[in-house]
Amino acid sequence: MVRILMVCLGNICRSPLAEGILKSKNFLKNVQVDSAGTSNYHIGSEPDVRSIEVAKQFSIDISNQKGRQFVISDFDSFDSIYVMDNSNYTNVISLARNQEDIDKVKLILNEIFPNENLDVPDPYTCGVHSFKSVYSMLDQACEVISKKY
Repeated sequence: MVRILMVCLGNICRSPLAEGILKSKNFLKNVQVDSAGTSNYHIGSEPDVRSIEVAKQFSIDISNQKGRQFVISDFDSFDSIYVMDNSNYTNVISLARNQEDIDKVKLILNEIFPNENLDVPDPYTCGVHSFKSVYSMLDQACEVISKKY
C-alpha cells in the first residue's frame, strides 16, 4: 500500500481538493491519500465551502474531510508528501529529521512543470474562480501522480 499526503497551509482549500481529486482517480487501487496543513488554524474544520462546491462540480465529495496539522510522524506514515507551495515546502522540510524525510517532500506542480518549483496559489482570500483554477492545476498534477501508482 502506497500512502500519499497532500499539504497546504490551513488544510481547508488546496490540500483537501488534492486529496479528493487523487482519491477520485479510478485506477488507484493500492493508494491511500490524506491531507494536512502546516498551520493549526483549522484543526477539525471542514474544507472551505468553495472547495467543497468546486469538487462537487466534478462529482467529488470532500465534505467529510477534517483539517489537521502536519506532524513529524507523518514522515513515517507516508511514502510521498506533496506540498502546494514553496512556503509549505520550507515549513515541512524544517521538521525533517534526516535526508530520507526530505526526499519524500515534493512540490505538487513539479509533476506537470518539472523543476520549475511553482506554487499552487492559495485561493482562500479570492473568489470562486480562483478555486476553479486551483482545481484544474491539481487535477492535472494528480493525473500524473496517479499514473505512477
